This record gives sequence, structure tokens and C-alpha cells, in this order.
Amino acid sequence: MNIRAELNRQRVKHIVSSYQLDGDESVSFGSALDELLSRYPHGLIELALVETLLDVWITVPLVRGMSFLKQVQQKLRVWEEQPICSTLTPAQFSQITGLDPSPIFGSGELPPSCPIQAPS
Repeated sequence: MNIRAELNRQRVKHIVSSYQLDGDESVSFGSALDELLSRYPHGLIELALVETLLDVWITVPLVRGMSFLKQVQQKLRVWEEQPICSTLTPAQFSQITGLDPSPIFGSGELPPSCPIQAPS
């Protein structure tokens, strides 16, 4: 694995660990997340994690584990069929994750609106 791929993987793991999104299902969650990471670009998974986190934010207790990851996967599937429509700004992404938003949003202020392309 090259350094760029490892950095991308660490960004995803940072989001998961920051909000303990794996819940009590760390083994199955990790396996399912690895499968998603092999199918979709890492940046798209980051965006889907944060968008889903915002969707479930008001749920008490916070949805975690495989239930959370299934919602992420559903969002990714929807984005395969239609343009990505995110209401999240780069500043909000950064505030929620503590990560640099430019790998996800580019240098502009609006999220990209393009169909998902599988990693080559």
C-alpha cells in the first residue's frame, strides 16, 4: 500500500474513531468498511460518513455499528445512480471531522457534483 492510500485510509479511520461509529461491532464494522474502501473512492466514503452522521445526529442514542454503516452504504448507492448532492460545506466538514476538506471538495467552496467512479 502506498503512502497516499494509507493516509486516505487513516482519514476514514479518524472519522470512525472520533465518533465511535463502529459501536460494539468493531470486527464486522471493520470488515464491511474495508469492503466499501475497496469499492468506492476514500473521499466519497468520508463524505458519506459525515453526511450520514448529520442525518442521524439527533437520534438518541446515536446510531452506530452496522446500522450506521448500512445507511452510509445506502447513500453511496444513491450517489451511484444520481449526482452527489451534498449540503455540507468544506468549513462544516472540517469542523465536524477536524480534517482538511480539500481532498473531498477541492479548492472551491462548493462540493463537486459528479457521478461516482469506481477506483481503478
